[in-house]
Amino acid sequence: MKAKRVSVAVLTSGLLITPAAKAQAPRQTIQGVWRILEANVSGPGARTIAFGDRPNLTIITGSHYSRVEIQADKPRPALADASKATADELRAVWGPVVAEAGTYELSGNEIKMQPMASKNPAVMGSGVFITYAFKLEGSNLTLTQVRNQNGPFPNPFSLKLVRVE
Repeated sequence: MKAKRVSVAVLTSGLLITPAAKAQAPRQTIQGVWRILEANVSGPGARTIAFGDRPNLTIITGSHYSRVEIQADKPRPALADASKATADELRAVWGPVVAEAGTYELSGNEIKMQPMASKNPAVMGSGVFITYAFKLEGSNLTLTQVRNQNGPFPNPFSLKLVRVE
């Protein structure tokens, strides 16, 4: 009988501790909302691009992703009237915008992304994909280009992201 009470006490205390421990443990999944901190370009002209205050957001759900980035070093000009803007004014405003959404598959430490909608129509075709190696460390995610439908990347870039939700 005494052993039974001790077992019940141990199990009960384990149930009380487990939710608190789970709440403190970082999520070990790439699902979530992320912001890019920096991009690292390899090969000739290798450099690190700090994203700092550049607006960007990547959302990864159970099987879909969406990303929007503004790849500009300074704020973009506001157009007074887009219907009257010159080609150069339109490029200055919309050129730095990256927008893409699609599905993904995980295999080991790789994520294969297949765009369904994109600002760039060339990446929306049948059979188009990009595979990244990923490394998840707490609230940080690193994505490094591996290959696309044309083969391996000779000079891959990598992105460092931080979880915001």
